Amino acid sequence: MAFHHPKPSYAFHVLLLPKKAIPSLKEFDPTDTTFLTDLYSTVQSLVDEFQLPAYRLILNGGEYQDFPQLHFHLVSDVQRSNPSTRGAKQPQSGQAV
Repeated sequence: MAFHHPKPSYAFHVLLLPKKAIPSLKEFDPTDTTFLTDLYSTVQSLVDEFQLPAYRLILNGGEYQDFPQLHFHLVSDVQRSNPSTRGAKQPQSGQAV
């Protein structure tokens, strides 16, 4: 599941969550290759769809994790006014991607 962060910290800020409840990376089953494949495929699709020339995939854990559900942040601080991203879709806060 992916949606725009309701309180974004970057010009582009999307949250990605697994469909099943996993409290944190510490509890993640490392043999769950289906989830990892889906995560990478989703990130690649979002990078293409939103034409992100630079981006980061962030995972917070322990005291840095705001809520007890494994989630990833796909972020980019590249300004949308950059000519190389002209025509890129603009994110809507809280909207599903």
